[in-house]
Parts: sequence; C-alpha cells; structure tokens
Amino acid sequence: MGAASGGGGGGGGGGGAKVVVGTAASSTTLIETGPPPTVLVRIRALLPTLPPSERRVAEAAIADPSGVAAKTISELAADCDTSETTVIRFCRAVGLKGYPELRIGLAAAAGIEDAAASAPAVGRDIGPRDSLADVVAKLGYADARAVEDTVAQLDLTLLERAVDAVVSAGAVDIYGIGASALIAADLHQKLHRIGHRAAAWPDAENALTSAALLGRGDVAIGISHTGATPATVTALAEAHDNGARTIAITNFPRSPITDVADLVLTTAARETTFRSGAMSSRIAALTVVDCLFVAVAQRNFSRTTRAVERTRSAVQGARGR
Repeated sequence: MGAASGGGGGGGGGGGAKVVVGTAASSTTLIETGPPPTVLVRIRALLPTLPPSERRVAEAAIADPSGVAAKTISELAADCDTSETTVIRFCRAVGLKGYPELRIGLAAAAGIEDAAASAPAVGRDIGPRDSLADVVAKLGYADARAVEDTVAQLDLTLLERAVDAVVSAGAVDIYGIGASALIAADLHQKLHRIGHRAAAWPDAENALTSAALLGRGDVAIGISHTGATPATVTALAEAHDNGARTIAITNFPRSPITDVADLVLTTAARETTFRSGAMSSRIAALTVVDCLFVAVAQRNFSRTTRAVERTRSAVQGARGR
C-alpha cells in the first residue's frame, strides 16, 4: 500500500504530510487550515533529502534568507556553484512555482524571524560564552518557535483522518525510541486514561512483537524526529504489512518512516547545539500529540468526561487510603 503526497510542503497547511489515496474516507465537514508555513520551515524539513547541488541552495537560503532574497537567480546560482536550472528545481522541490516566489517567501520569512528575535542574538545558536540569561532566552525562543512553526504547517485534513483512525481503532500501538519514547509514553497515558486500548513500546523487540499481532482495524503510530530510527521504522513497517493503519510523526516528510506510513504528521523543529532531539523537537512532537489526543477526546465528549472522572476518583481514593 503506497503513500501519495498530501501537499508536498507547498502552500496552505500541507506541511509535506502524506495520505493513502482511496482509504478510510473522513467523516468530516470542510475544515479551516491555519496560516501557511514559512518557506524556511519547508526548506529545513526537506534539506536532508535534497541532492548536493540543491542542498547548497537550501543552505544558503537558511543561512541568510534576506540576502538570498536580494539576489538574482544568476547571482545565487554562481554563489552556490550550481546552475539556474538547479535553482528552479530547488524552488519546485519546496513547493514553489519559481524563483520570484522563493525571493518573496524568503523576504517574508526573514521579516518574521527578525521581528520574533527582537532581543539581541536570541535567534542564534547557544555558544560557550553565553550567560545563563542568554541560554534561557535562546531556549525559550527555540521552543516557542518549534510550537508556532509546527502548528502553522500541520495539515489539518490529515490530522482529522488520523483522529478518525484512532477513534475507531480496536488497538493503538505506539513506537518510539530514546527521546521519542517519552512522547510515545505521553500519548499512551493520555489515550489509556480516556478508555482507549493503547500501549507504548520503547523496546525494539517488543515493538516488533506488538506489530506482528496487529491487523485491520488497528492503528500503529511511529514517532521519530529524523524519521530514520531503524527500530521505529521496522516496527511500523511490520504493522503496515499486517494491515494496520499506520501514522508517522516526524520532522522530515521524505524520511524512511514515511514510506511505511498511511498518514504523516510533520513537526517543524530546528537543530540546535545540543541536539534538538532532546529539546525543541520533543516540544514540537508533543504539540502534535496533544492536538491528536484532544481531538480524539472531543469526539465522544461524554465518554471522555466519564473516563476522566472515574480515573481521577480512583487515584484520589488510593491516595486517601
């Protein structure tokens, strides 16, 4: 069962997410999407999968968006040691029609980032001589941007289909290794508390065992910032092969995990000095998890309310004994 692009990171709320065509029709009405993601968000997400010549263009745009916006296509091609044709291919790879749209998008993105980073150097990476106040300010900025950018590019149509799948699932198995295991455990706890049969599997062999027992009507969710964590990809592939509906949560829409996912929900976290997998990327993934959970909980409001009241009462009763 192959996946087809659900927007490819273009305009609107696409965010590069995928959906299998012709499966599990959504029982939803027309939904509004949020503000479109900046072109820099899409470039960062696609950077690892671009060919070397296009990657040089991407790296130039990320390093100096306002500077690139001021260049002609010939100047940018020369600076990146590539051709104008390659620059055009890069534009189309990130969902733009051509170079004029790239210049406009980079200029707009640069303005947004400059306005957000009004404090001195707050948008820069953490350095060895930063004060504690600088570290706190920079981390706060990075985490806040991870949430804002993730929400801006989250595909609400695909999120709605993911909610449909979880609501109707017989079982929900969640896979994540390392920092992603913390996110998987959070989603498991949330779903379990409102009465859904869910389990998180942070161990590679246990994850494969669970995936082997899934089937049609079940859902498997794989969480991987890079989208290339072998154990997570393998477990999700096993679940997919056994007929389960598969959902991936990742920062990179062209990563290996997307090849075995029916639905892909993307985050928009940036790498930092001390590896964003343990910081802003976790915040971004938790944002997606919270959106998924709350939408699931909202579908059967009375059942959710009763489940929360029963679990709260049980915990409070245990504390009083």
